[in-house]
Amino acid sequence: MTAFVARRFVDCGLLVDLSANPDGTMRHPGQVEKLCRREDLADPIAAATPLGPEQATARLGARRADFNHMVRLGWVRSPQSIEARFGTSRAGAVNIALYTTASVDAVPAEHPEVDWEQLRTVEKGRRSPLAALRPQPAPVPA
Repeated sequence: MTAFVARRFVDCGLLVDLSANPDGTMRHPGQVEKLCRREDLADPIAAATPLGPEQATARLGARRADFNHMVRLGWVRSPQSIEARFGTSRAGAVNIALYTTASVDAVPAEHPEVDWEQLRTVEKGRRSPLAALRPQPAPVPA
């Protein structure tokens, strides 16, 4: 289980983080052992598996430009990012957003107003149908 998956398990209440360190997590071994005995453990691990933007784009069958619009529209959010370094210098470091597989997989079902078949056939160099859409304001809690 990766640290990303462990953090998602903490986020959804399957594990409790015992650490005060925001960069690390510490879990009770008994709690981890109990979680590992679950017969359906593969399902939440698969749902929490991290995807980079290129992987998420490929999973949706869309172009990267279309995925960037989905992020801009707030249809998919990154719960975490990682720093990738190129060479030994921090000057070559970039942050890469990670997305959960479940959140990426949910996008088409949550947005039936999009013609996904058409979106997946837009040729490179053509304007995305998502470009004209504007983010919807977040609903006000009652």
